[in-house]
Amino acid sequence: MNTSEGRTVGYRRIARTIRPDAIPGQVAELLEAGFRTALIAGHDDGDALRAVYLFTQAGTDRRVELHVPLDRDHPHLPSVAGLSFPAGRFEREMRDLFGIVPDDHPLPHRLVRHFHWPRGWYPMLLDAGGPPEFGDVDGPYSFRAVEGPGVYEIPVGPVHAGMIEPGHFRFSVVGETILNLKARLWFVHKGLEKLFQGRRPEDALDIAERISGDTSAGHALAFCQAVEDARSMRVRPETRQLRAVLLELERLYNHVTDLGALCNDVGHGILNAHAGRIREQLLRINDHVAGHRLLRGCVHVGGTSLRNLPDPGELADIGEDVAELADLALGHSVVRDRFSGTAVLTSEQAADLGALGYVARASGLDVDARHDHPVLDEPGERASRGETGGDVLARFVVRVEEIAHSIRLIAQLVEALGGRTGSGEPAESGSRATGSGAGIVEGWRGTIVHRVELGADGTLSRVRIVDPSFFNWPALPVALTDTIVPDFPLTNKSFNLSYAGNDL
Repeated sequence: MNTSEGRTVGYRRIARTIRPDAIPGQVAELLEAGFRTALIAGHDDGDALRAVYLFTQAGTDRRVELHVPLDRDHPHLPSVAGLSFPAGRFEREMRDLFGIVPDDHPLPHRLVRHFHWPRGWYPMLLDAGGPPEFGDVDGPYSFRAVEGPGVYEIPVGPVHAGMIEPGHFRFSVVGETILNLKARLWFVHKGLEKLFQGRRPEDALDIAERISGDTSAGHALAFCQAVEDARSMRVRPETRQLRAVLLELERLYNHVTDLGALCNDVGHGILNAHAGRIREQLLRINDHVAGHRLLRGCVHVGGTSLRNLPDPGELADIGEDVAELADLALGHSVVRDRFSGTAVLTSEQAADLGALGYVARASGLDVDARHDHPVLDEPGERASRGETGGDVLARFVVRVEEIAHSIRLIAQLVEALGGRTGSGEPAESGSRATGSGAGIVEGWRGTIVHRVELGADGTLSRVRIVDPSFFNWPALPVALTDTIVPDFPLTNKSFNLSYAGNDL
């Protein structure tokens, strides 16, 4: 199979319509050619169901889609979980939401569907209707039981003491050492993807900005890119530069927050206080630039408008502050001892799980959509080149390096923009009013992917959202194997995964 075969449907994106029995062979060849599983989406086309597989290739920025029509009365397809771990999770999600069954799946347990959902109710189908009354409990939830002398379980959540969303963690432990951890999520499945349906893209942007509150710019941009792709729109270079500024500002305030929280989890509260001070400075810069502390309202379909450009000198001073904070943290023997060797995610494990963002880079993987699928024409230097040991220390150092990189990149972009804070109409606007589109952005947690389909009237008929946390949540239990229970909060913070971005 030639990976270039298929019909062109968008920016560097081709599509093939195939039969279900052809899925394993085509997926295997794409993975062998260096493509990664970016998303799998179920679709209800009315008279039939459809599965869409999107694969992306780093460096070339090529995208290949496999479209698989399915019999509505018998929507089965062969599982490819044995070829791609992320694909197996997408398949389980698709089964729970659309009733599309992956045959011979090695782990055929529910993923999204909780035990109060009635059997046979698939909320993403067009005729699903509103949420029904809770059904009979369909349980218990399938947890892997670990047995042996001295083994006991510690359940945590789903309700937590902090201001976080719900998730249940069940630890199997001997002494203090974790043998196995099962993370159970989707307690607040919100049906966000269905909320997009029937809306004009311009009217749905508010939803995209609120998918995960700390990633407003990242998700808004991925959504706008997908719509622009569907409409054959090409934006101007200054638009891409302004968008890159927003992405890096979002990365800055979140990474600084994490540095402080990691220090706090090992008892160095004074550094957390200083990180909070720096974070507030960055949020005020956000407000000056965007008119919103969380950078909402700047990105729109076809363009981007800022109120002001950030001051590179002010950001440089903040960079020096962050560097001093990091030196104080890593120069403290207790902090370094707690970080070093804690919760190691090896490069092989990260690759097998499809890890993204700073989690992947801290394990030595060269994964970064800023270069693999760049917003900028010339993305410049790589963000992080430091420790790649896959432990808490590496995830801390990668954040420090990325903060310095973001500040340098923003300074370059501000100079290139020459005072321009807005962009006009797109450089090209295609005649196509309907179609499909894909948007790929390196958010601060990692690669965000949105895929949209537009109906004949120009409204959204399907929006598929993939936050990097969907890929990285399974890596947390793997890293925690043989780690002690008291290091769970520290490890969890070093990953800093989104519940909201996962529980769509």
